[in-house]
Amino acid sequence: MRRPFTLAFVVAMVASSGGIALDITAPERRCAALAVLRLPDTTVLSADEVSGSSFSPSGAAPLTGLPRFCRVTATTTPAVHFEVWLPDAEWNGKFQGVGNGGMAGTISYGAMAAALKRGYAVASTDTGHVSKGSFDATWALRRPDLIADFGHRSLHVTTLNGQKITGAFYHRRPRHSYYVGCSKGGQQGLMEAQRYPEDYDGIIAGDPANNWTRFYAGGHLWYWLATTRDPASYIPARKIPLLTDAVNAACDALDGVRDGVLEDPRACRFDPATLACAPGQDADTCFTAPQVRAVRDIWRGAHTSSGELVYPGLVPGGEAGRGGWTAWTTGTGPSTGTHAQAADGFFKNMVFDNPDWDYRSFNYDTDVNVAVRKVGPLLDAVDPDLRPLRRRGAKLLVYHGWSDPDISPLNTIRYYEDVVAAQGKRSRNEGLEATRAFFRLFMVPGMQHCGDGPGVSQFDMLTALEDWVEKGSPPATIPASRPLEGGAVRTRPLCLYPDVASYTGRGSTDDAANFICKQPVSSRQ
Repeated sequence: MRRPFTLAFVVAMVASSGGIALDITAPERRCAALAVLRLPDTTVLSADEVSGSSFSPSGAAPLTGLPRFCRVTATTTPAVHFEVWLPDAEWNGKFQGVGNGGMAGTISYGAMAAALKRGYAVASTDTGHVSKGSFDATWALRRPDLIADFGHRSLHVTTLNGQKITGAFYHRRPRHSYYVGCSKGGQQGLMEAQRYPEDYDGIIAGDPANNWTRFYAGGHLWYWLATTRDPASYIPARKIPLLTDAVNAACDALDGVRDGVLEDPRACRFDPATLACAPGQDADTCFTAPQVRAVRDIWRGAHTSSGELVYPGLVPGGEAGRGGWTAWTTGTGPSTGTHAQAADGFFKNMVFDNPDWDYRSFNYDTDVNVAVRKVGPLLDAVDPDLRPLRRRGAKLLVYHGWSDPDISPLNTIRYYEDVVAAQGKRSRNEGLEATRAFFRLFMVPGMQHCGDGPGVSQFDMLTALEDWVEKGSPPATIPASRPLEGGAVRTRPLCLYPDVASYTGRGSTDDAANFICKQPVSSRQ
């Protein structure tokens, strides 16, 4: 898909580099020469060889097992800082862009290291600002230019510059370019697919926060309000296992296997009122009426007073665990969970431009539209018309954990169905087949936000994407696994949506070979 670099290009690159001869036999000289490379609206800050298997960039945790590589740091106007890492030897001929999490503000060094170990030239950006924490948004106050960089521009310019730097170092363009990201990184991936379809040959978007503005209003803020608007609604962390156990008791066996995982949580009809406290019951063993109402609100999703859906709710299952509701919803006390931190910063600094804004004042009948009009065009990746991506021949893989306590998996399904409908075919089945030709969705039972949870959450989407792009072999299933106690491993297939993994009734339920993918018996979308 990419043209190889010509001799004329190499000569031009040398000229644009101040006349420095690029010695293709000496990686350290080629690396040093990149320091004077001229790129549009961009200043290369450094280009240095990194040797040794352990490397601690900018005070981050040590990264080990790395090959020798050239590290380039640069900034694009106004403040988009990015890095490009280029392996000296055994380059696979490909380029990878990696995404961010939360409100970004940092380079994704861990993701860069993973790509480098696979032989990729790789780039990452801080998206145009420096954050004080994962969900710090103070940098965005009255700065629509920085919000635009965060929303879509920063990854695009980083990709273009990263590909040029890669070409200059190796004297040829990457054979293929791939993008990999989850959460905010999933939003970045879908933004690339929609707004910049020429950037990548293949895109992986996990647990995407693509419906950004409505997600912050109907997700982060809604869950925060559900557990704190009435102080009695707060659910302490110690009670979350009660909810998970009750859900599993009611719904775990619906898929034919008792394993602590709901294969398709939409089939679960569990009523949290089952946990309601009886008169005189120990409050630590049950849920009060306000707490039952909070769970119902979180699962029901945010609506206006007229009943219009603002954003879909979470689904039952997988609430306990280190990546579950304790981290996101309950925190260590009221208003300390991640949902609270994220919503507070977003609405104060991006929407209302008011550091004193009170989250209890939010009006779902009016303020959602205010937010969508103001920042939606910069942040929301919700356009279902992916014809430019399809015409280019690029491929898109999206996955989402069913037990995600952060971003509703139902939102990802709704977007996928919107794309299917936008294909303009005579029936949904025809639209589904047309969509699967370039865009495939895999739901991950039991996986929490981008990992963890009771389900199988270890899988290799990148190899599946490479095979699709480079060999024309689209994935029908994705092998996934989970370590068990005693060194055993549970394996399951991730099925092409809308199929789910179904136990054949024979053999171990920890062996993927004993499962087939088929349509779910029932669902509620």
